[in-house]
Amino acid sequence: MSRTSKIARTIALIIAIAAVVGVTYGGKVRAAFQHDHGQQPPATGEQKVLYWYDAMNPQHHYNKPGKARDGMDLVPMYQEHAAPVPERRNPEAPERRILFWYDPMHPRYKADKPGKAPDCGMDLVPKYADEQASSMAAGSVMISASKQQLIGVRTTEAKRETLVRDVRTTGQITADETKIAHVHVKINGFIEQVFVDYVGQLVQKGQPLFTIYSPDLVSTQEEYLIARRGEKTLGASSFAEVAQGSQSLLRSTRERLKLWDISDEQIKKLDQSGEVSRTLTFYSPITGFVMERKAFPQTSVTPETELYTVSDYSTVWVNADIFEYEVPFVKVGQRAEMRLSYYPDKAWNGRVSFIYPSVDPTTRTVKVRMQFPNPNFQLKPQMFADVDLKINYGSQIVVPQEAVLDSGKEQRVFVAKRDGYFEPRAITTGAKLDGKVVVLSGLKAGETVVSSGNFLVDSESRLKSATGAMQH
Repeated sequence: MSRTSKIARTIALIIAIAAVVGVTYGGKVRAAFQHDHGQQPPATGEQKVLYWYDAMNPQHHYNKPGKARDGMDLVPMYQEHAAPVPERRNPEAPERRILFWYDPMHPRYKADKPGKAPDCGMDLVPKYADEQASSMAAGSVMISASKQQLIGVRTTEAKRETLVRDVRTTGQITADETKIAHVHVKINGFIEQVFVDYVGQLVQKGQPLFTIYSPDLVSTQEEYLIARRGEKTLGASSFAEVAQGSQSLLRSTRERLKLWDISDEQIKKLDQSGEVSRTLTFYSPITGFVMERKAFPQTSVTPETELYTVSDYSTVWVNADIFEYEVPFVKVGQRAEMRLSYYPDKAWNGRVSFIYPSVDPTTRTVKVRMQFPNPNFQLKPQMFADVDLKINYGSQIVVPQEAVLDSGKEQRVFVAKRDGYFEPRAITTGAKLDGKVVVLSGLKAGETVVSSGNFLVDSESRLKSATGAMQH
């Protein structure tokens, strides 16, 4: 027999064997294939078929048996092999209505009946009507107690507290500019005698400073005395014009002396003596320290000459620099406390009197002026001091700073509800101090918020919100 004939006989024998095996075991192979896809052949009793599907493309469902596009028989999905409906926790509770079934990995996929997810093969999950209409706010999430312990969730209570904040800075003492007097004369003349003759001397209000000789002052005194005598002689005249003229002349000369800072006592003395004084004495207008002196004997003076500068140090100013972000917390009239390093056991209490309107472009600070009493003159200009500004916020609702999630555009916290639910809540925050933040709105005292692990709770909430959005 030739080699070609042997090969032909061998091929014919193989084809015959394959045909016999196919006839004998074809049903068993099909059954095994169906078993691998989670299906069992119908039992003796009648089983309800939900739908038929393509074993190679399970996402293709059919309402009746037949052939798939690839030529394979469609496989039935029996009700007993579909994803079971979760049992109710309370048998006495009303039946929960299912809206639809969805793929937990791909929530956009929905089905009207239970089954397998087409992409991953997972059981479809039911969506209940009571979940759809939940009273919880959007983004609320339920976390079991064991999971809370696993991710480190801790809670704290929002409390109402009285808050006081300290703004600490350094300041420099200066003179109170409203209590500085500059001594001038309003006439030309010559200084005769000086009573206050050095800088730094403490003078009292009304204390003599110097005497001055002025020809104009002498002539005006003479005119005053003449008017005085004329008023006595002519003031009782039967002619009204004459009497009024003498009185008018006396008033004008008297007013001229007063405008030159001649006191009423000096004018009274001139009336009593009836003699012109060659020199007149000028007095200190305030109580204070002499800071400048230009009055010297035999010196010619004019109204432009500043003879003395006297500063009252019974109160002083303290100028301090605060950062621009602290400016909203500082108000005129609020209390300030000052201490000096060389008086460690003593503190001075004062008030903020002025906030300057500009910002230093180099240091980004704003100058604040405070006023302090200085009865013993211990506080001296140019001294440096430590200043504390007390800011009283009153009674406020506060939570720990770590409880607030700040995205830059909004701030929110997670409020702990019953049964392990956590509700996201948008809030408005105020000042931050001592690890706490003031809640201006959105939260009530006594509510419990997440203080640790809130980032993980937020992740759960965002995932649930995203899932819900895809379902719709």
